[in-house]
Amino acid sequence: MIAIAGSKGGCGKSTITLGLAEAFARANTPVLAIDADRQLPNLHVMTETDRKPTLATLVDRAAESEITDIRDGAQQHPRASGVGIVPAPTPDQTFEFESLAEHLDTESVQVFLDCPSGAGPSVVDPLRQADGVIVVATDSERSLTAAATTIEMARRLGVPIYGALLNRCSAVPEPATRWEGVPLLGCVPDRPSPLANDAVAAAFDDAVARLVSQSPADRALPTYADDRLPLGTDAIDQHLGGGLEPGSLVAFVSPPASQGERLLHRATAVRGTLYLSTDRSRTTVRHELESTAVGTGTPTIRRVTGPDSLDEATSLIEKLPNAATLIIDPIDELERRDRSAYVSFLDTLTDRLAETDSIAILHCLGGASGDRATRSATFRLADAVFELECSGSDAGADANVGPADTSGTLAATGTASTHSLRIPKYRPDASVVGTIELEFSDGAGVAPIESPPRPEQASPDDPAQSPQSDRSQPDTPQAETEQG
Repeated sequence: MIAIAGSKGGCGKSTITLGLAEAFARANTPVLAIDADRQLPNLHVMTETDRKPTLATLVDRAAESEITDIRDGAQQHPRASGVGIVPAPTPDQTFEFESLAEHLDTESVQVFLDCPSGAGPSVVDPLRQADGVIVVATDSERSLTAAATTIEMARRLGVPIYGALLNRCSAVPEPATRWEGVPLLGCVPDRPSPLANDAVAAAFDDAVARLVSQSPADRALPTYADDRLPLGTDAIDQHLGGGLEPGSLVAFVSPPASQGERLLHRATAVRGTLYLSTDRSRTTVRHELESTAVGTGTPTIRRVTGPDSLDEATSLIEKLPNAATLIIDPIDELERRDRSAYVSFLDTLTDRLAETDSIAILHCLGGASGDRATRSATFRLADAVFELECSGSDAGADANVGPADTSGTLAATGTASTHSLRIPKYRPDASVVGTIELEFSDGAGVAPIESPPRPEQASPDDPAQSPQSDRSQPDTPQAETEQG
């Protein structure tokens, strides 16, 4: 069972799923293409088949012995003999992908799972059930950066990466050549009506030939040197010896008129991220990520605010998946709540980070010398305190931040400001305490980072089964419609 995944919406995962399915069928291998995207299902649309029966319905029928195998209830692809199509569960159907293997004979049929976009729980569930994953990307910078997030996520889940397919490309983009341990299965050319095009069919045939020629060693999970979790900013990660230790809590202090948000944006590109905003809507945060000049991922964005913000944040954190990044931006709103309740929230957070081997970044505005008593609790429980210091055009915007020691710092590209990151506290290693020079260059992406797999990871409950209010009900990351 092979997952077809790519964090960027619109990269063509459904096209790749059907193209590979048809290529296997041409090689006389029976195929089952399963749509795993319950929010934006597309396989039934592209194949002009019915929306029902869904995967959830077929699993229920197999459990009740009405059919012997899910394949028995699949619809026939009208243009490809030997390819069965199974639509995704509807948003209101209860379904767990871990039940899939029990009712599917994967020894006699090649199964593909067309995964949703993003890097949240709705992707983790089908991905972790797969024997391997094929990563899909186009040649755009955002798509390649999102593909790196998918690669990182697969490795964290312990899912072997069978290769990458570059969609709508005539040549392999240079960033893809740096994906260590990821076989390049080929490029699918950009053609109108691609699944009816001979050149596209030939590209899929070549990809299948490369795939079936892989040895078990080609598909084995790579071995990693350590278990650090990078933050996506090279200067910081190098200073920390590769990144933060799993379970770390960081208090990140930056004035509003600084490049601090770029550090947060870069952190979303490295692995699956839950982004809790306390002062902006999800639409606003998403727009900021899409318009920033640095490489970003596609985090799951939630808004928590008001008198119940601590309870809402706690509920979301309890569903944090393994080896994830949590960003709370800014933490000031939660610090304004009752101090005892806030400290209890921090205790719950640190426990959850330890349980999941995740990291959290609490974005603190107002400077390190704020007058709120709860800020001292934030610093006390944090494993690390990072203070972004700036001078030049940005420095005068925040009265709480004095002139920074900018000796040797690098000017931010396109601005008159300079930045450095001071680390006054780093619990795991006191030798890390000091100042890091930073450069903010427009267009700087994040290279994929190899990290140790986490084979035993619990899939979080998908909180996006029914749309509700912006504050109380999380949604899966928005995805662009697949282009066929």
